[in-house]
Amino acid sequence: MTIKEIAKESGYGVGTVSRVLNNSEHVSEKARKAIMDVVKKYNFEPNPNAKNLKSQTKYGIVLIVKGTQNMLFESIVELMQTEIVKNGHACVVDYIDQDENEVEEARKVCNNQKPYGIAFLGSNLEYFEKNFEDLDLPCVIVTNGASELNISNLSSVAVDDVSASSRIVNYLYDKGHRNIGVIGGDPNVSHPSSLRLLGFESAMRKKHLEFDMTKQYSYARFSLEGGYQATKDLLKKNSDITAIFAMSDMMAMGALRALKDMDIKVPQDMSVIGYDGTDIANFCIPRITTVWQNTEKLAKRSVEILLGGIKAEEKGENYAVHEIVPYVIKEGSSVGEVKSKKK
Repeated sequence: MTIKEIAKESGYGVGTVSRVLNNSEHVSEKARKAIMDVVKKYNFEPNPNAKNLKSQTKYGIVLIVKGTQNMLFESIVELMQTEIVKNGHACVVDYIDQDENEVEEARKVCNNQKPYGIAFLGSNLEYFEKNFEDLDLPCVIVTNGASELNISNLSSVAVDDVSASSRIVNYLYDKGHRNIGVIGGDPNVSHPSSLRLLGFESAMRKKHLEFDMTKQYSYARFSLEGGYQATKDLLKKNSDITAIFAMSDMMAMGALRALKDMDIKVPQDMSVIGYDGTDIANFCIPRITTVWQNTEKLAKRSVEILLGGIKAEEKGENYAVHEIVPYVIKEGSSVGEVKSKKK
């Protein structure tokens, strides 16, 4: 008899069984009784070494964060930690490179630490499609929608990236911009980049504006250096661009530095619009116009949904919630009216 077999017969998840065997307080009496009935029925005795290892675990929820230069995530992580602790759980943050496989990292975390639940900040949905089936604990993806995956223990909380990037095109269009460039991640790898590009292209078509990926899009990592290099590459390919849509505020800041080094004035000669609405964007010169994401709402709802998933698992129920939170375009001073000679 194994823990997985106990889970199958009792109708509860492996995580719930593990918590019962380790006398955790975070289990309903109904779940505890059902699991212990199976344990007694088969005279199951846990491996004492494994039990000792599990008892050393000092946290219940893990936040897996992709990238170490994402200021949006920094804000959300801090808010989520506060909310998790307020609800009586401990929390550990696990940072990985933005190009790493977060699902593989989650598998390692589960094997070593046995958390109650996992929140992912930054995600490649392809990894979830291929490898998520082994993770049988409640999880939530933050800032990236995952409803299309239809996975019973995977929730998500995000902004509507397609809508927001479409709004960006409309906003720039109203300022007279027609030749708009984009710097962002690889849309074949980064799901947010893919969605933002989708919304951008759709809005460009509706405005009957040309968009050529080879001349108006430059790939980069979501970092200051990435934004800097992508801006230089973009303008080498297309010097007639009048506005740059940066898919993160970090990239927008890198773009400002690149334009400064190229003696291109913002917003007089080039407009720049970011995405995320981080506090630091308001301290740049000029202040960055950006899509503001409600970090408090993202953090609070992500924790509430994850805790709801943990309670549902204790009852042997499936639980997946997918929520969209509002956004606004927060105006700074980095976007201006296009000069008539560039129309």
